[in-house]
Amino acid sequence: MTFWRQALEIARVDLVVERRAGETLRIVLPFSVVALMVFPLALDLQLGLVSAVGVGVFWALGILFGMQVALRQSASDTPERRDIHALAGVEPAARFTGRALSGGVLMTAYLGLLLLAMAILFDPDVPAGGWGVLVVSTILVAVGLTELGTLAGEVTTGLRNRTALASLIVAPLALPLVIGASQSVEALERETGILPWILLLIASDLALAVAGVALARPLEEATR
Repeated sequence: MTFWRQALEIARVDLVVERRAGETLRIVLPFSVVALMVFPLALDLQLGLVSAVGVGVFWALGILFGMQVALRQSASDTPERRDIHALAGVEPAARFTGRALSGGVLMTAYLGLLLLAMAILFDPDVPAGGWGVLVVSTILVAVGLTELGTLAGEVTTGLRNRTALASLIVAPLALPLVIGASQSVEALERETGILPWILLLIASDLALAVAGVALARPLEEATR
């Protein structure tokens, strides 16, 4: 099988497993929506201030709960499964790419639905053109966060408490994604250019993709 056929097959299997388990849309998403509803009550915000913090709350909860989506594969990534992939001749880079593809689809769906819930619950004050920028930023953050989670899962393979350790890796390294996404909308309000922040998101996604593909084989060999 070619590289892309291997990657697409791994992505297909991951999506089938997720469809049966329903962890992302039936567990993580409802908890995120509940957190959206509780957040302003916990801060004792007045109704007039709720719309002002809507976008910020979306990014905060999106990143925090999104890490659970990005790291969901760590629980099922057993040594036996990795051995099966190795015996089948699956390239480590193809496995990383396939998991990033399936995770990107799930992350985009998750963040998209969370964005819709935020729009309904908070009715945020978004400047003209802001919704388009939010959608583009959401997609770029979904891709980057998935790549980061997949790479963190590979780095922590074979370690005890790997999910907790992977979360500690993802959280600080996700800062460029958070900054780029949040500042892209803020730039519209300040009537300054959004291009630097969008480029930051794109550069982060590309850097994580290159790092994941380049390190896939060394990380695979290090765990054996």
